[in-house]
Amino acid sequence: GNNEWKKLILTQHWPPTVCKEANNCQDTLDYWTIHGLWPDKGEECNRSWHFDLNEIQDLMPDMKIYWPDVIHSSPNRSQFWKHEWDKHGTCAAQVAILNSERKYFGKSLDLYKQLDLNSVLLKFGIKPSINYYQMEDFKDALTRIYGVVPKIQCLLPEQGEEVQTIGQIELCFTKDDLHLRNCTEPGEELPTKQEAWLARRTSTHRMVVCEDGPVFYPPPSKTQL
Repeated sequence: GNNEWKKLILTQHWPPTVCKEANNCQDTLDYWTIHGLWPDKGEECNRSWHFDLNEIQDLMPDMKIYWPDVIHSSPNRSQFWKHEWDKHGTCAAQVAILNSERKYFGKSLDLYKQLDLNSVLLKFGIKPSINYYQMEDFKDALTRIYGVVPKIQCLLPEQGEEVQTIGQIELCFTKDDLHLRNCTEPGEELPTKQEAWLARRTSTHRMVVCEDGPVFYPPPSKTQL
């Protein structure tokens, strides 16, 4: 009962910001990658259902491209996938379309390709830049294409920095038929300023819902001169 969930969240993150947050990265990429497909409630719903890399062998070429672990350099980089399966996949398996490891990762990849976030942003002229964007640029582009309200998260400015850095975009789906839906309902979240204040108290390095105003969309370090 405590693990009963209502919506799925496909979370994509921007590798240069992930690397900035972790302060330790093996490589950095110039496209949005999958963080995970998360039910909105429940974690580690079945600890006896162990991750098996063999179950997703046929997905490996796509997994390595679209769902890479940019922080850790485990030999086959499967620790990240194991973590996502243990924590979120075992809960997502409540629905038939996701009730195996192969279905969970396969459907996550399908949704990622269906959303095509990288192309959507480029279509609106939003690409990594040393110049700042306005948060509204991202919100307008995503809402116009997807027709739903996303959740966009940023890293708070560190000492000496002027603005927040975009790091994560969540798009949400209905539980039973995986149709896009709004990520938030009225009164569902902490007010942004309160959330930001709480984050500042706990840690500088934590993504919070972006505030309106300027935002940095950092280019990958390998392309910065």
